[in-house]
Amino acid sequence: MLLLAALLLADTGPPPRDFKVPVAPAESLAVEAAGRLGGTPVVLVPGLFGSAFGFRKLLPLLTGAGYRAIVIEPLGIGSSSRPRKANYSLTAQAGRIAAVLDTLGVRDALLIAHSIGGSEAFRLAYHRPDLVRGLLSIEGGPTETAVTPAFKRALRFAPWIKLFGGIRLIRRKIHGLLIDSSGDTTWVTDAVVEGYTAGAARDLDATLRAYLAMADAREPEKLAPHLAELRCPVRLVVGGVRHDGDVSGQEVQLLARTVRSFALDSVAGAGHFIYEEQPAAVLAAITRLAASVTERRASGSQ
Repeated sequence: MLLLAALLLADTGPPPRDFKVPVAPAESLAVEAAGRLGGTPVVLVPGLFGSAFGFRKLLPLLTGAGYRAIVIEPLGIGSSSRPRKANYSLTAQAGRIAAVLDTLGVRDALLIAHSIGGSEAFRLAYHRPDLVRGLLSIEGGPTETAVTPAFKRALRFAPWIKLFGGIRLIRRKIHGLLIDSSGDTTWVTDAVVEGYTAGAARDLDATLRAYLAMADAREPEKLAPHLAELRCPVRLVVGGVRHDGDVSGQEVQLLARTVRSFALDSVAGAGHFIYEEQPAAVLAAITRLAASVTERRASGSQ
């Protein structure tokens, strides 16, 4: 598998290549790679309801700017496996992402994460600073749990979902979630909703089990006490429109107070899915992050 992944990444150019990387028995993470080997690696991690599909607008911008883009879907997300007995904690997810990067030989990457993927990215950055040169969290704060209390309460009805419509019900709910979470909702179409739920639709039972496992997961350690250990520059990008799923003021204050190199960007008119609504704004934030990495290294701060 190591040789296969190396060959795929070494000759990756448009269109993107998809493959899976095993990280443990019954655990494989789906990877989508685009761009050429010599480019600075940009690793993208989707959130709870995301997938590589969600970055379809951003990837061409990244490769066009000369980056080597690698999307890694965490366990239970997108097309990654959904084993019954697995540790779905945020800490374990960060460890799996590190394992994929080790398998692919990727180091010193710009790490871009969305929503709960941001919490996984923070954990990865302090556990494995050799893998991360800079971190951009899109609408993702330093949360300590994989799911919100409201989503955890909703999961009590998981056994009834198939009875009351199955994947059709889930798609209706996801459609509403995307609308409520966006500033500009014109990107939310039936085709997009199908793209976001394609992985879940392949095995609905396994998807629901994975969500339940995420809700019940226990973290081996808190994230907040380790934020001061982050060595890389960190940027948080938030949507400027009031919307569901935004980062709390307390989380922003925690990052500003504890992270050595922290910056906050706000994208006017956007909501939670900024890379869907304004992908060029995300590319601009990545450019600023890369510049801050260069400045810190030139000054000897890192």
